[in-house]
Amino acid sequence: MSNAAMYPPPSAPPANMFGNVPGYEDTVLGGGGYLPPPMPLEPVAPPQPGPEPDDWSIPSLSEDVARDAFKSFASSHCCYSSGPADDGVITSMEPFNTYRYRLETFTESRSTEWTHKPHEGEPADFYTQTAPRPWEIQATPPSLFTNHKEEIRVPYTSSIKDCHSCHGSGRMPCHECNGNGSKPCWVCNGAGVRDDENCTRCNATGKDSCSDCNGQGAKECETCKGRRQLLTYIQLKVEWTNNVEDHVVQQNSGLKIDDLRSVTGKELFKNNQYLLYPLLGFPNPAIAEASERLVREHQSKYAQNSRILQQRQTVELIPITKVNYKWKGDTHVYYVYGNEHQVSADNYPATCCCVIL
Repeated sequence: MSNAAMYPPPSAPPANMFGNVPGYEDTVLGGGGYLPPPMPLEPVAPPQPGPEPDDWSIPSLSEDVARDAFKSFASSHCCYSSGPADDGVITSMEPFNTYRYRLETFTESRSTEWTHKPHEGEPADFYTQTAPRPWEIQATPPSLFTNHKEEIRVPYTSSIKDCHSCHGSGRMPCHECNGNGSKPCWVCNGAGVRDDENCTRCNATGKDSCSDCNGQGAKECETCKGRRQLLTYIQLKVEWTNNVEDHVVQQNSGLKIDDLRSVTGKELFKNNQYLLYPLLGFPNPAIAEASERLVREHQSKYAQNSRILQQRQTVELIPITKVNYKWKGDTHVYYVYGNEHQVSADNYPATCCCVIL
């Protein structure tokens, strides 16, 4: 008799494999959605306005810095002559300030699922005490605004069951040889002879021992790892997420918005609280409107199925200066932007055709 006949086929976990735990009635194998946090026992203090800076002003770019940035830009291009950068005369400089507003909402979410693992001697504590509810279980959060996940076995939900895959035998038929322990010889294709002579590979048996199961016809059960029993329990999944959203406001400088992705700006304002109050007193109304909208949306959206632990809002300025200059009687433009003083000059007036051999 082959091992395939000896071992019943694997089956899915039976419906009665998992018990009924108060507070976890909707928990299923594979998990479900996130669980809403309980209402706070004490009233939550409303968010308070953050500190308002005394000065939102931005220092202007000097001509020396603009000229040095232009020279560095020209020298970094092998096909650009240094003439415009060295001899061009700056006629005017116009500042354009691009603001980045960023809102971060750091949340904790919890979900539960029935699961199982090979039983390795752990005690079964099912119903020895009342299982704590999902939001009553202690979990240590990471540093603020850091993504992290943790899985915790819920106390008093563990029980021991026979493995449903191997029916408690610890072994499963080998799929490679269909539980026979051997496969047709690859030299003689199972005939036992080749070229009218006995096959020396299989000693004329027509069979090769299965290397996957060492000729046994069965292998260790992958579900219980040969231990025959499973520990079933409710697993709590805790997920800390930093939900980040940006809003960029650009004045009409003429610089492409994509150029700004590679640069950093100057941090003008940062404020974090448990719940934030929208930004006050910012001179650009688009930033104030974005702050009010995003704070309202985040607090409404993330409070439904998670617990808000902290919020942080940041305003960053990416400085942009449009530089008008003359060279050989013609007027030209370039832009200096970001803390790195990067330069954009799409119509550089002195280029040549380089041929690289």
